Amino acid sequence: MQPLKIDIVSDVACPWCAIGYKRLEKAMAELSNELTFDIEWHAFELNPDAGPEGEPILEHLSRKYGRSPAEMEANQAQMIEIATDLGLNFSKLQERYSRNTFDAHRLLKWAKDEGKQTVLKLALFDTYFGHAENISDPTILRVAAEAAGLDGDKAKQILESDQYADAVRADEEQYRQAGVSAVPAFVINQQYLISGAQEPETLANAFREIAAGSQEVIDGE
Repeated sequence: MQPLKIDIVSDVACPWCAIGYKRLEKAMAELSNELTFDIEWHAFELNPDAGPEGEPILEHLSRKYGRSPAEMEANQAQMIEIATDLGLNFSKLQERYSRNTFDAHRLLKWAKDEGKQTVLKLALFDTYFGHAENISDPTILRVAAEAAGLDGDKAKQILESDQYADAVRADEEQYRQAGVSAVPAFVINQQYLISGAQEPETLANAFREIAAGSQEVIDGE
């Protein structure tokens, strides 16, 4: 079967990134008899300047996008419905605070070396969207790492150092220069860009076209 490399540019704090991945899972399952997939996650920070205290998410989004808190609440409610249908826990989506995710991305770089990057990414999504935990807190990050089957002591050691910091910054710069300004973004075979949390059918069709040699760029939500 033909292999496809999928580099996913995303942030732990991005609800559409979690939704986009679950839709990607469905597309990959549909194509399981046609293609093989190699997934790697890359760093993008939605809120790199977030302070240690964070900000209630509805207030943060309202200020960031210039929309009313009621509008943002309705938008979040729609995401909860979509996520629930995909088997994601978004039950605390509206109770979370804006958070800095740089250290989470450092752990994800380490998790790639350990063969558990996707498992940790999903654990972090659940920690943040399902439980509204502080994903910039080293203790919370260690718990998430352990939930993903990683060594908690090693996670603590990494978080207390600057390990993988350069790798995260290099990731961010690489994809910034490549023109990625919103997430999720899926880069297929290092050539083709699919933007947004596309539906599984759209992804499956694009993967078939790419595997057949057709160039395809899809811009989404």
